[in-house]
Amino acid sequence: MHIRTSGEPVETTLLVSNLQFPEGPVWLSDGSVLVVEIARGTLTRVSPDGDVDVVAELKGGPNGAAVGPDGRIYVCNNGGLTWSEVNGLMVPGNQPDNYAGGKIQRVDVQTGEIDLLYDEANGIMLRGPNDLVFDDAGGFWFTDHGKIRPRQRDRGGLYYAKADGSEIREVVYPLDAPNGVGLSPEQDMLYVAETFQGRVYQWPLSGPGEIAGYFGPEHRGEVLADPEGGPLFDSLAVDSLGNVCVATIRKGGITSITPDGAHRFIPFDDPLTTNICFGGPNHDTAFVTLSGSGRLVSCPWEVPGLELAFNL
Repeated sequence: MHIRTSGEPVETTLLVSNLQFPEGPVWLSDGSVLVVEIARGTLTRVSPDGDVDVVAELKGGPNGAAVGPDGRIYVCNNGGLTWSEVNGLMVPGNQPDNYAGGKIQRVDVQTGEIDLLYDEANGIMLRGPNDLVFDDAGGFWFTDHGKIRPRQRDRGGLYYAKADGSEIREVVYPLDAPNGVGLSPEQDMLYVAETFQGRVYQWPLSGPGEIAGYFGPEHRGEVLADPEGGPLFDSLAVDSLGNVCVATIRKGGITSITPDGAHRFIPFDDPLTTNICFGGPNHDTAFVTLSGSGRLVSCPWEVPGLELAFNL
Protein backbone atom coordinates (compact mmCIF):
# COMPACT_ATOMS: atom_id res chain seq x y z
CA MET A 1 0.00 0.00 0.00
CA HIS A 2 1.17 3.54 -0.70
CA ILE A 3 0.02 6.92 0.50
CA ARG A 4 0.75 10.26 -1.07
CA THR A 5 2.31 13.26 0.60
CA SER A 6 2.95 16.36 -1.52
CA GLY A 7 3.01 14.11 -4.60
CA GLU A 8 5.58 11.68 -3.20
CA PRO A 9 4.46 8.16 -2.27
CA VAL A 10 5.27 6.85 1.20
CA GLU A 11 5.41 3.10 1.63
CA THR A 12 3.57 1.78 4.67
CA THR A 13 3.59 -1.55 6.47
CA LEU A 14 0.54 -3.29 7.89
CA LEU A 15 1.39 -4.42 11.41
CA VAL A 16 -1.95 -5.92 12.37
CA SER A 17 -5.61 -5.87 11.33
CA ASN A 18 -8.92 -6.91 12.90
CA LEU A 19 -8.49 -4.67 15.93
CA GLN A 20 -11.67 -3.22 17.44
CA PHE A 21 -11.21 0.51 16.85
CA PRO A 22 -7.57 0.93 17.91
CA GLU A 23 -6.29 4.25 19.23
CA GLY A 24 -3.63 5.58 21.60
CA PRO A 25 -0.53 3.91 20.11
CA VAL A 26 2.54 3.81 22.35
CA TRP A 27 5.81 2.55 20.88
CA LEU A 28 7.94 0.57 23.34
CA SER A 29 11.69 0.21 23.18
CA ASP A 30 11.42 -3.56 22.59
CA GLY A 31 9.76 -2.79 19.25
CA SER A 32 6.22 -3.64 20.29
CA VAL A 33 3.36 -1.16 20.19
CA LEU A 34 0.61 -0.77 22.75
CA VAL A 35 -2.81 0.31 21.56
CA VAL A 36 -6.17 0.60 23.20
CA GLU A 37 -9.09 -1.11 21.49
CA ILE A 38 -11.95 1.19 22.37
CA ALA A 39 -14.79 -1.08 21.25
CA ARG A 40 -13.19 -4.10 22.95
CA GLY A 41 -12.32 -2.24 26.15
CA THR A 42 -8.72 -3.43 26.27
CA LEU A 43 -5.11 -2.33 26.40
CA THR A 44 -3.44 -4.50 23.76
CA ARG A 45 0.18 -5.20 22.84
CA VAL A 46 1.16 -5.75 19.20
CA SER A 47 4.54 -7.48 18.93
CA PRO A 48 6.98 -6.80 16.05
CA ASP A 49 5.91 -10.07 14.41
CA GLY A 50 2.21 -9.14 14.57
CA ASP A 51 1.15 -11.20 17.59
CA VAL A 52 -1.65 -9.56 19.58
CA ASP A 53 -1.97 -9.97 23.35
CA VAL A 54 -4.41 -8.33 25.74
CA VAL A 55 -2.50 -6.60 28.54
CA ALA A 56 -5.54 -5.49 30.55
CA GLU A 57 -9.34 -5.57 30.38
CA LEU A 58 -10.15 -1.91 31.05
CA LYS A 59 -13.85 -1.95 30.07
CA GLY A 60 -15.69 1.26 29.26
CA GLY A 61 -13.89 3.09 26.46
CA PRO A 62 -10.09 3.24 26.81
CA ASN A 63 -8.91 6.06 24.55
CA GLY A 64 -5.48 7.72 24.92
CA ALA A 65 -2.47 6.05 26.55
CA ALA A 66 1.02 7.07 27.69
CA VAL A 67 3.93 5.72 29.73
CA GLY A 68 4.27 7.40 33.13
CA PRO A 69 7.31 8.04 35.32
CA ASP A 70 6.76 4.78 37.20
CA GLY A 71 6.80 2.69 34.01
CA ARG A 72 3.08 2.02 34.13
CA ILE A 73 0.64 2.89 31.36
CA TYR A 74 -1.81 5.72 32.03
CA VAL A 75 -5.06 5.51 30.11
CA CYS A 76 -7.84 8.01 29.45
CA ASN A 77 -11.10 6.03 29.59
CA ASN A 78 -14.04 7.81 27.97
CA GLY A 79 -16.65 5.58 29.65
CA GLY A 80 -17.82 3.82 26.50
CA LEU A 81 -19.55 4.53 23.19
CA THR A 82 -22.22 3.07 20.96
CA TRP A 83 -21.04 1.51 17.70
CA SER A 84 -22.33 1.07 14.16
CA GLU A 85 -21.00 -0.10 10.81
CA VAL A 86 -20.96 2.36 7.92
CA ASN A 87 -19.63 1.29 4.52
CA GLY A 88 -17.70 -1.53 6.13
CA LEU A 89 -16.07 0.69 8.74
CA MET A 90 -16.60 0.65 12.50
CA VAL A 91 -17.91 4.07 13.57
CA PRO A 92 -18.23 5.40 17.16
CA GLY A 93 -21.44 7.05 18.30
CA ASN A 94 -23.21 8.37 21.36
CA GLN A 95 -23.05 7.82 25.09
CA PRO A 96 -24.18 4.23 25.79
CA ASP A 97 -27.00 3.22 28.11
CA ASN A 98 -24.54 1.64 30.59
CA TYR A 99 -22.33 4.76 30.80
CA ALA A 100 -21.03 5.35 34.35
CA GLY A 101 -18.58 8.23 33.83
CA GLY A 102 -15.04 8.70 32.57
CA LYS A 103 -11.79 8.00 34.38
CA ILE A 104 -8.02 7.93 34.34
CA GLN A 105 -6.65 4.43 34.84
CA ARG A 106 -3.14 3.13 35.50
CA VAL A 107 -1.96 -0.27 34.25
CA ASP A 108 0.99 -2.45 35.25
CA VAL A 109 1.97 -4.03 31.92
CA GLN A 110 3.74 -6.92 33.66
CA THR A 111 0.77 -8.07 35.74
CA GLY A 112 -2.24 -6.43 34.05
CA GLU A 113 -3.21 -4.86 37.39
CA ILE A 114 -5.45 -1.81 36.95
CA ASP A 115 -5.72 1.14 39.34
CA LEU A 116 -8.38 3.84 39.23
CA LEU A 117 -6.44 7.08 39.50
CA TYR A 118 -9.08 9.78 38.95
CA ASP A 119 -12.78 9.87 38.10
CA GLU A 120 -13.54 13.47 39.10
CA ALA A 121 -11.93 16.89 39.39
CA ASN A 122 -13.04 19.41 42.00
CA GLY A 123 -16.02 17.20 42.78
CA ILE A 124 -17.19 17.15 39.14
CA MET A 125 -17.32 13.79 37.34
CA LEU A 126 -15.01 13.31 34.39
CA ARG A 127 -17.14 12.82 31.30
CA GLY A 128 -14.99 11.47 28.48
CA PRO A 129 -11.20 11.65 29.04
CA ASN A 130 -9.59 11.35 25.63
CA ASP A 131 -5.84 11.96 25.35
CA LEU A 132 -2.86 12.73 27.59
CA VAL A 133 0.80 13.74 27.54
CA PHE A 134 3.41 13.65 30.31
CA ASP A 135 5.92 16.40 31.01
CA ASP A 136 9.45 15.87 32.33
CA ALA A 137 8.26 16.68 35.87
CA GLY A 138 6.07 13.56 35.84
CA GLY A 139 2.69 15.27 35.66
CA PHE A 140 0.33 14.98 32.73
CA TRP A 141 -2.04 17.14 30.75
CA PHE A 142 -5.22 15.49 29.51
CA THR A 143 -8.33 16.44 27.60
CA ASP A 144 -11.93 15.57 28.44
CA HIS A 145 -13.84 15.36 25.17
CA GLY A 146 -17.24 15.01 26.87
CA LYS A 147 -20.06 12.73 25.70
CA ILE A 148 -22.67 13.02 22.99
CA ARG A 149 -26.34 12.16 23.43
CA PRO A 150 -29.03 12.24 20.72
CA ARG A 151 -29.95 15.90 21.37
CA GLN A 152 -27.08 17.07 23.59
CA ARG A 153 -23.32 17.37 23.64
CA ASP A 154 -21.13 18.05 26.69
CA ARG A 155 -18.63 20.84 26.92
CA GLY A 156 -15.11 19.54 27.38
CA GLY A 157 -12.05 20.72 29.25
CA LEU A 158 -8.27 20.62 29.73
CA TYR A 159 -6.79 19.20 32.94
CA TYR A 160 -3.45 18.73 34.67
CA ALA A 161 -2.83 15.90 37.12
CA LYS A 162 -0.05 14.21 39.05
CA ALA A 163 0.84 10.60 38.38
CA ASP A 164 0.69 9.58 42.05
CA GLY A 165 -3.01 10.41 42.36
CA SER A 166 -2.43 13.36 44.69
CA GLU A 167 -3.72 16.23 42.55
CA ILE A 168 -5.98 16.93 39.60
CA ARG A 169 -6.93 20.40 38.35
CA GLU A 170 -9.38 21.64 35.75
CA VAL A 171 -7.24 24.25 33.97
CA VAL A 172 -9.31 25.36 30.95
CA TYR A 173 -13.08 25.05 30.64
CA PRO A 174 -15.08 25.04 28.46
CA LEU A 175 -13.56 23.76 25.23
CA ASP A 176 -15.42 22.36 22.22
CA ALA A 177 -14.69 18.61 22.13
CA PRO A 178 -10.94 18.82 22.93
CA ASN A 179 -9.09 15.78 21.71
CA GLY A 180 -5.35 15.48 21.00
CA VAL A 181 -2.88 17.13 23.37
CA GLY A 182 0.88 17.57 23.10
CA LEU A 183 3.92 19.54 24.25
CA SER A 184 6.55 21.41 22.27
CA PRO A 185 10.14 20.09 22.35
CA GLU A 186 11.08 22.66 25.02
CA GLN A 187 7.81 21.97 26.91
CA ASP A 188 7.09 25.69 26.85
CA MET A 189 4.01 25.38 24.63
CA LEU A 190 0.92 23.18 24.97
CA TYR A 191 -1.19 22.16 21.98
CA VAL A 192 -4.80 20.97 21.95
CA ALA A 193 -6.91 19.94 18.95
CA GLU A 194 -10.66 20.60 18.98
CA THR A 195 -12.45 17.93 16.98
CA PHE A 196 -15.54 19.60 15.56
CA GLN A 197 -14.05 23.07 15.12
CA GLY A 198 -11.09 21.56 13.27
CA ARG A 199 -8.66 23.87 15.05
CA VAL A 200 -5.43 23.49 17.00
CA TYR A 201 -4.93 25.86 19.93
CA GLN A 202 -1.72 26.69 21.78
CA TRP A 203 -0.96 27.97 25.27
CA PRO A 204 2.47 29.19 26.41
CA LEU A 205 3.59 27.50 29.63
CA SER A 206 5.56 28.99 32.51
CA GLY A 207 6.25 25.64 34.20
CA PRO A 208 4.83 22.16 34.73
CA GLY A 209 1.05 22.43 34.74
CA GLU A 210 1.15 26.23 34.57
CA ILE A 211 -0.16 28.41 31.73
CA ALA A 212 1.76 31.67 31.39
CA GLY A 213 -0.36 34.66 32.43
CA TYR A 214 -3.14 32.34 33.55
CA PHE A 215 -6.33 34.17 34.54
CA GLY A 216 -8.74 31.31 35.19
CA PRO A 217 -10.58 28.43 33.52
CA GLU A 218 -11.81 30.54 30.60
CA HIS A 219 -8.21 31.20 29.52
CA ARG A 220 -8.57 30.31 25.82
CA GLY A 221 -5.48 29.54 23.80
CA GLU A 222 -4.36 31.20 20.61
CA VAL A 223 -5.27 29.51 17.34
CA LEU A 224 -2.23 27.78 15.85
CA ALA A 225 -4.06 26.43 12.81
CA ASP A 226 -7.60 26.55 11.41
CA PRO A 227 -7.41 24.75 8.05
CA GLU A 228 -10.07 25.23 5.41
CA GLY A 229 -12.23 22.36 4.25
CA GLY A 230 -13.85 21.36 7.53
CA PRO A 231 -11.37 18.81 8.91
CA LEU A 232 -12.24 16.92 12.07
CA PHE A 233 -9.22 16.63 14.35
CA ASP A 234 -8.42 13.68 16.58
CA SER A 235 -5.22 12.90 18.52
CA LEU A 236 -1.80 14.38 17.84
CA ALA A 237 1.93 13.91 18.25
CA VAL A 238 4.79 16.40 17.99
CA ASP A 239 7.94 15.80 15.98
CA SER A 240 11.49 16.82 16.88
CA LEU A 241 11.20 20.11 14.96
CA GLY A 242 8.05 21.05 16.85
CA ASN A 243 5.61 20.27 14.04
CA VAL A 244 2.21 19.25 15.39
CA CYS A 245 1.00 16.13 13.55
CA VAL A 246 -2.76 15.82 13.96
CA ALA A 247 -4.80 12.79 12.96
CA THR A 248 -7.55 14.08 10.70
CA ILE A 249 -10.77 12.13 10.46
CA ARG A 250 -13.29 12.33 7.63
CA LYS A 251 -10.50 13.45 5.28
CA GLY A 252 -8.48 10.49 6.53
CA GLY A 253 -4.84 11.35 7.15
CA ILE A 254 -2.36 13.42 9.15
CA THR A 255 -2.23 17.22 9.09
CA SER A 256 1.31 18.40 9.85
CA ILE A 257 1.38 21.92 11.29
CA THR A 258 4.57 23.95 11.73
CA PRO A 259 5.11 26.07 14.88
CA ASP A 260 4.14 29.15 12.86
CA GLY A 261 0.87 27.60 11.64
CA ALA A 262 1.69 26.47 8.09
CA HIS A 263 0.23 23.07 7.35
CA ARG A 264 0.09 20.23 4.83
CA PHE A 265 -1.98 17.08 4.62
CA ILE A 266 -0.71 13.49 4.31
CA PRO A 267 -3.58 11.17 3.23
CA PHE A 268 -4.16 7.61 4.45
CA ASP A 269 -6.75 5.16 3.16
CA ASP A 270 -9.13 5.19 6.14
CA PRO A 271 -11.39 8.19 6.86
CA LEU A 272 -11.08 7.32 10.55
CA THR A 273 -7.34 7.92 10.84
CA THR A 274 -7.28 8.67 14.55
CA ASN A 275 -3.80 8.58 16.13
CA ILE A 276 -0.10 8.82 15.40
CA CYS A 277 2.97 8.13 17.51
CA PHE A 278 6.67 7.91 16.69
CA GLY A 279 9.12 5.13 17.36
CA GLY A 280 11.98 3.07 16.07
CA PRO A 281 15.65 3.44 17.01
CA ASN A 282 15.80 6.98 15.60
CA HIS A 283 12.12 7.84 16.19
CA ASP A 284 11.71 8.23 12.43
CA THR A 285 8.91 5.70 12.06
CA ALA A 286 5.27 6.76 12.40
CA PHE A 287 2.75 4.32 13.85
CA VAL A 288 -0.78 5.23 12.79
CA THR A 289 -4.14 3.80 13.84
CA LEU A 290 -6.62 3.35 10.98
CA SER A 291 -9.49 2.78 13.34
CA GLY A 292 -12.49 2.36 11.07
CA SER A 293 -10.84 -0.61 9.38
CA GLY A 294 -9.19 -1.87 12.58
CA ARG A 295 -5.58 -1.56 11.41
CA LEU A 296 -2.26 -0.46 12.89
CA VAL A 297 0.27 0.56 10.22
CA SER A 298 3.75 2.06 10.18
CA CYS A 299 5.63 4.19 7.69
CA PRO A 300 8.85 6.20 7.49
CA TRP A 301 8.48 9.83 8.59
CA GLU A 302 10.67 12.53 7.13
CA VAL A 303 11.15 14.33 10.46
CA PRO A 304 11.96 12.16 13.50
CA GLY A 305 9.36 12.27 16.21
CA LEU A 306 9.90 13.98 19.53
CA GLU A 307 11.10 11.54 22.18
CA LEU A 308 8.48 11.48 24.94
CA ALA A 309 9.26 12.06 28.60
CA PHE A 310 9.02 8.38 29.56
CA ASN A 311 9.22 4.94 27.97
CA LEU A 312 9.51 1.35 29.10
